Amino acid sequence: MARGNTAAPVLDLEERLAAAPPGLPPDFGADGPPPDPRPPAGPVVSSARLGMLVFLGAEAMFFAGLIGAFLVFRFGSLTWPPAGQPRLPVGVTAVNTVILLLSGYTMYRALRAIRGGNRRGLAGGLLATALLGAVFLGVQGVEWLRLIHFGLTLSTGVYGATFYTLIGTHGLHVLGALLWLAVVLVGVTRNRFSAARHVAVELCGMYWYFVVGLWPILFGLVYLN
Repeated sequence: MARGNTAAPVLDLEERLAAAPPGLPPDFGADGPPPDPRPPAGPVVSSARLGMLVFLGAEAMFFAGLIGAFLVFRFGSLTWPPAGQPRLPVGVTAVNTVILLLSGYTMYRALRAIRGGNRRGLAGGLLATALLGAVFLGVQGVEWLRLIHFGLTLSTGVYGATFYTLIGTHGLHVLGALLWLAVVLVGVTRNRFSAARHVAVELCGMYWYFVVGLWPILFGLVYLN
C-alpha cells in the first residue's frame, strides 16, 4: 500500500508537466503541486567534518605564517646556514620522512577497514600508524639533541630560532596527533566504532593526513634549501 501511495504523486506530476503548453507552468489546481515523495537530501558534509576542515584551514594559515617568516630570514641572509653553524642531518631526516609518509598509508588502510566493518583491520592500521609516528618523533628528538650538543640552539641566532620554531611546532602537532590516536585506539578496544559509526576515526585521520602532508614541505624548505 505504501508503495502505491508513493508512486501516485510522481505519476500525477509527470502527467501534468507533459500536458502543460510549452513555456507555461502546469496547472495543479487550487490544491497546488503534489508533495515530493522523495526524502529530503542530507548535508553534503557533516557538521563534524566541516568543523575539522575549518580547523585545518586555520592550522594551514598558521603554518603559512611561520613558513613566510622563515623565507624572509632565509633569503634575507647572505649565507645560509651561517658560518660556524652545524649542518642539518639530511640523510637521516629523509629516511624519517619516508617513515612518516608510510604512516599516512597505514592510516588510509585503517579507515578503509572500518568503512567495511573490519574492526581488526582498524585496530591494526591505527596501531601501525601510531608506532610509525612515534618512531618519526623519536628520531627527530634524537637529532635535535645532537644539534643542541653541536651548538645549534634557539639562542644562537636566526638560523637556530627559525629551525626550532618551525620544525618544533610541527613536532608538537605530531605529538598531539599521537595522543589523539591513543584515544581512538582505546575506543577501538571498547568496540565503539562500526561501519556505520566511526566519525571520530575519520576526524583523527583527517588530522593525521594534515601533519603527514605538511612535513615534506617543511623538509624541502628547511633541510634541502
